[in-house]
Amino acid sequence: MKITVVVVGLLIVLAVLVAWYGQRWIRMRRGGGVSVALRWRPDSARSSWHLGLGRYEGDEFVWYRVWSLRTGPDRVFQRESMQIADRRDPSGSEAYAVPEGSTVLRCESETQEAIEIAMGPGALTGFLSWLESAPPGRRLPRAS
Repeated sequence: MKITVVVVGLLIVLAVLVAWYGQRWIRMRRGGGVSVALRWRPDSARSSWHLGLGRYEGDEFVWYRVWSLRTGPDRVFQRESMQIADRRDPSGSEAYAVPEGSTVLRCESETQEAIEIAMGPGALTGFLSWLESAPPGRRLPRAS
């Protein structure tokens, strides 16, 4: 009898978590999010790709990890300090860890650690447009 109550309790908790994650994912997608994989400290042997959703909020690119209990963004990047240092196709097993058809951008910043962002063609076009749409008088954020 006790085991049945514990199992039912665990199933209820699991159902609540699945429903919460589903609602979170739908809310983020409806808010204009794009599927993006992110890897911070890309030069470290221990770095790995994390799937999430990215959104543009004015001069910030905010990133939400898919499997996270946080209600706010996991990472926030400022447009004015980001520079694209490299662009490449995923190599080896990376192709299975990033969205299909992705291009990997290495972004560097004066104020934050280097990251790599992997996104599909549509998301890439939007990201590059957002990054280059600096107001008049501000330097372009691309490395030459």
